[in-house]
Amino acid sequence: MSFMALVNAYLLRGCLSIAITQMVKKPKFDDFNSTDPNACPYPPDYHAKNGSTVKDQGYDWDEANQGVILSAFYYGYLVTHVPGGILAQRYGGKQTLGLGILSTAILTIVTPFVADMGSTAMVILRVLMGLCEGTTYPALSTLLAQWTAPQERTHLSAIVFAGVQIGSVVSSAGGGFILKNHSWPWVFYIFGAVGVIWYVLWCILCYKDPSSHPFISAAELEYLKESIGQTARRHDLGGTPWIAILTSAPVWATIVTNWGHDFSLYAMVTDLPKYMNDVMHFPISQSGVLSALPYLGMWMASVIIGYVADMLLEKKILTLTPLRKIFSTFGAVGPAIGCVAASYAGCNKVAVAFLFTVGMGAMGFCYSSIRINNLDLSPNFAGTIIAITNGIGATSGMVAPTLIGLLTPNRTLAEWRTVFWVIFAVLLISNFAFIFWGSGEVQPWNEPAPPPQDNDAHPKAMPEKPPKT
Repeated sequence: MSFMALVNAYLLRGCLSIAITQMVKKPKFDDFNSTDPNACPYPPDYHAKNGSTVKDQGYDWDEANQGVILSAFYYGYLVTHVPGGILAQRYGGKQTLGLGILSTAILTIVTPFVADMGSTAMVILRVLMGLCEGTTYPALSTLLAQWTAPQERTHLSAIVFAGVQIGSVVSSAGGGFILKNHSWPWVFYIFGAVGVIWYVLWCILCYKDPSSHPFISAAELEYLKESIGQTARRHDLGGTPWIAILTSAPVWATIVTNWGHDFSLYAMVTDLPKYMNDVMHFPISQSGVLSALPYLGMWMASVIIGYVADMLLEKKILTLTPLRKIFSTFGAVGPAIGCVAASYAGCNKVAVAFLFTVGMGAMGFCYSSIRINNLDLSPNFAGTIIAITNGIGATSGMVAPTLIGLLTPNRTLAEWRTVFWVIFAVLLISNFAFIFWGSGEVQPWNEPAPPPQDNDAHPKAMPEKPPKT
């Protein structure tokens, strides 16, 4: 159900990217790189499939308006990460997660009606959606800390976080299928309804921790009690140790490395379909499918690598900190090399698709390293740490598309090659932070300080008076 929560989260945030292609007026076909000597040839039916005339149907939103609408989600998304982590720690992750997804689903369903009000109304709607969905990762981390034994945490977390890739795949492929057979409002109606159905099942089937589950077996409860050390969320934590967290080198190593990973991921999510269409000149139908392949590769890799990581730990082949650093390095080097190599594959469409799929698939290593490192550092404050990490990481969702737009004014292969070299540098430089300062050990500030002694309730023992003679 947590896996499906992330699937829904990425369906709901991503469906506008699919539908907006049919919501706005179609621009006149632009043969923008016909003079580029390195440009890939157009397929014979490219013009027919992509259109060459202006269509008057749709909203009159230019490219700048569309960019503002699509990026508005992340402005709201940033705001509720830290409050979401605090709420999850205090009240549990179940409803912190569930109500966030439900609210986003309802806002998705009403999107077609809001779109009629204009682009400003759409910006406000997207900000609200981001506010609702910003609690997702902090709540999930709190739930995983309560429900997963340490020796199983890596592969179970990998399964849950694979919802990111599957949500992206379903959003792209499923949205395209809906658009092919129905009008664009049905993208929002169907995906929003799926989110509401998930919430109903979530309320019925899931509980915030093992001790509150009415049907858990005694054997499972005892197993979790022994492996986790406690089955209930700590109520004696007191205040969040903000100074300790914000001055912790391992925490900042995780933040920096996650930002680099998010930068490359958001760049691919938002602009890989454009590269496939504008540079490689795949027809739109093929661009959607080929853009989904890297996420399928990432999903399969994350699940398999999660099991491998737990096996290495169980057999004591590697300890936790070296394992996290080695896997983080694979998760940075693989995508960096894959993206750059794809740009040098030129117009070989098979090679380009293969290199993107294998390279981005290597990002699956990140889900067994930096993505769950917050649980390693502090099980008690994992929600707060991931709130900070994902909140800062979300800024890369604003930076990456903007930077790509500045670097590719003519959308040529040479300009895109520069983009991929930038991604290469960001991934490797950010990973060095984790190599040097990262850790897989529980930090000293994870446990609350012992409460001060009450001198009135516990008076100091007085020396006994000598007996009277």
